[in-house]
Amino acid sequence: MDFDLDGNSALVTASSSGLGFASAQALAAEGANVTICGRDEERLETAREELEETAEGDVLAVQTDLTDPDAVSHLVSETVDAFGGLDHLVTSSGGPPSTTFLETDEQDWYQAYDLLVMSVVWTIESAYDHLLDSEYGTITCITSRTVREVADGLLLSNSVRRGVIGLVKTVSREFAPEIRANAVLPGTIETARIEELIEAGIERGTYDDYEAGFAEMASDIPMDRLGEPEELGEVVAFLSSPRASFVNGAEVPIDGGLLRS
Repeated sequence: MDFDLDGNSALVTASSSGLGFASAQALAAEGANVTICGRDEERLETAREELEETAEGDVLAVQTDLTDPDAVSHLVSETVDAFGGLDHLVTSSGGPPSTTFLETDEQDWYQAYDLLVMSVVWTIESAYDHLLDSEYGTITCITSRTVREVADGLLLSNSVRRGVIGLVKTVSREFAPEIRANAVLPGTIETARIEELIEAGIERGTYDDYEAGFAEMASDIPMDRLGEPEELGEVVAFLSSPRASFVNGAEVPIDGGLLRS
């Protein structure tokens, strides 16, 4: 299906790897001009080069710390200057540390909130006027299935990410009909983040080894496997496109049927 994104401009945050990169890749393959960002300059440059191999549009890479509101504002400005506007915003972020309640101090909570919630707030604030000027304005927030069903060892993700869902639900009403806002809820997708979580589980004694952790993560998924990043990216591209023009305020699980409600 042609998503009719040729010539549109998209900004995808935290997109030098993982689910952000997969989303940028899907949008770029559909003909959108795409900005990616990340904190690690070398990783970001590698991502840009890889993206340009399959992109139908232009690619811009901007080194950005999403927990710095001035850096976020600069990121949006660079995108608008490069592409002449902004049509689609996709927010993503790295995951907070795997931890339990008793292992977590007050500073951990503040850092997780800035990373997971305020980064989205600052990006939407900076992007709003440009999205409003667009004929196609969309916001898609990548969160986690943990907003619906908690996961062991992911206290901060379980607790803090739910704020993004409340934000999406609210702005989907406030910004409509000019701007649509939706969220995707990835389950267990095979990214470097999953490797980190399995390693953390091994350290806690939850898994004996990597293979055991991988098998355990797939054991409850009705599709009997982990997801591929590209499978999430395609959904993000669809939600950003005119093909999803009546989808607003939705929470879309991409988890192989793992969520029970």
